[in-house]
Amino acid sequence: MKSGATPRDPRSRQGGGPSPVRLAQYAALPWRRTPAGQVEVLLITSRETRRWVIPKGWPIKGLKPRQTAAREAWEEAGVEGRTGARKIGVFDYDKRLSGGQLQPVRVEVYSLEVLGLHDEWPEAHQRERRWMPAPEAASLVDEPGLSGLLARFPGRRD
Repeated sequence: MKSGATPRDPRSRQGGGPSPVRLAQYAALPWRRTPAGQVEVLLITSRETRRWVIPKGWPIKGLKPRQTAAREAWEEAGVEGRTGARKIGVFDYDKRLSGGQLQPVRVEVYSLEVLGLHDEWPEAHQRERRWMPAPEAASLVDEPGLSGLLARFPGRRD
């Protein structure tokens, strides 16, 4: 989230309460094929709650959604690669903002075939990362929509 715009305050509309509008985020699903031909995906921990998640962030002015997803993958997971041209799925969740309020968010997910894995990256000291088969990843994430996407992931760029 650090690279681009932060979301507008959802309470700033007339009426004062939380916005029912879902804001957009873009995510990368980093994946690779092992020497044995198996597909693995990369999960990272969130900075605050240490839950298993995929790299994601708010839109970045001047970047397309898949470019934003790739940037987040670099900053949050230290990976670079080829991002699919089309989203492979979406999931919804409620983001806890700094003031404590919940903001509904819809996340568009783009596959990212990992070609480079770095030992140092911007958030290396704030997160863990772990490669695993997609079905295992599906069992570790909290968001049901992300879990379903992981369970169905075929391991390719679309």
